[in-house]
Formats: sequence, C-alpha cells, structure tokens
Amino acid sequence: QVQLNDSGGGTVQAGGSLRLSCVASGRAFSNYVMGWFRQAPGKERERVAAISGRGGFTEYADSVKGRFTILRRNSKNTVSLQMYNLAPGDTAVYHCAASPIWAPKNDSAFVYWGQGTQVTVSS
Repeated sequence: QVQLNDSGGGTVQAGGSLRLSCVASGRAFSNYVMGWFRQAPGKERERVAAISGRGGFTEYADSVKGRFTILRRNSKNTVSLQMYNLAPGDTAVYHCAASPIWAPKNDSAFVYWGQGTQVTVSS
C-alpha cells in the first residue's frame, strides 16, 4: 500500500515556473514507477511524465518535452515535477501516481494516486 500526497500547485503567469512535489508513505518506494498526470476541465486525463524506480528512465508527453522535468529522491520518498515556461494550456489538476511496473504508456498500471494539486496559468 502506498499513500501519495502531492502539493506545490498555484497560479502563475504564462512563462513562469512551478515545482510540484509528491511524498509517498509506505515501503519500498524505489519499487514503484512514479508518474505525473493532469486533467483539465472537460478534457481527458493526460500522462505528463514518468520515471522508473531508480530514476534511470524517464518518459514525457510531447506537449511538455523540454519544459518539464521529473525527478525522484528515493531516500526521501519523493518525486517532483519541475515545470518551466508554463502556458495557459498547462492549466489542470496535477496528480502524482505510482505503478508497480514500468509501463508508462499504460495508465491503468498506475494504481496509487495523490489527491491532486491545481495549477493555473494565466495569460
């Protein structure tokens, strides 16, 4: 069982930056692939980024490549999403999630979810 607590959202102007954080409770954090997802009103959930258990592999949505960076610190049971050059299209509720397997393109593999943190980017 893994419990996730994500935070760090807020309101920024276009071009600004934010850093989201997710703290996991439970055991064997490094056994889990961690991901960040987002969902805007009226839109489908989108997988933003994923990182393997020991951080050696990452995967990003095309829409955020070059602007977002996912990192993890297994010693602290944390995963972060550093977001640069934010645009209004990035406005959404962002959730961290955990998967026991490396299948970042399979959203159903992510079985534990954080409660979400709102990111709003104004133009």
